Amino acid sequence: MSLLDAAREVREMAYVPYSRFKVGAAVRGASGAIYRGCNVENVAYPEGTCAEAGAIAAMVAAGETELIEVAVIADSPSPVPPCGGCRQKLAEFGRHDTPVLLATTEGGTLATTVGELLPGRFDAGHMARAE
Repeated sequence: MSLLDAAREVREMAYVPYSRFKVGAAVRGASGAIYRGCNVENVAYPEGTCAEAGAIAAMVAAGETELIEVAVIADSPSPVPPCGGCRQKLAEFGRHDTPVLLATTEGGTLATTVGELLPGRFDAGHMARAE
């Protein structure tokens, strides 16, 4: 199964009773395993979970901490980029050149990278430690 197919499949499991906007995401860990996530809404909107965050959580729960490829799909006129928080999450576990494929359910795609999605990202190098 391709990464995009995995994202497409899990998108159907999204819990979106308020927005009806289903998003599916899949990440490939360094082992080659695919981890999937879908958005999960809550009536208290800020308490929902993005599809990308769910896929990353599944990867970490399986014992992996490096992603090497990402796919995100939504029913939208154009490919939907991850929110700012998810961009930072992708940057935590992916490299600058990690490929990201953004897709629509109608077949539109946009190929990008984690670094292009989040230039100037905040990383561990910014956390100076006093000694």
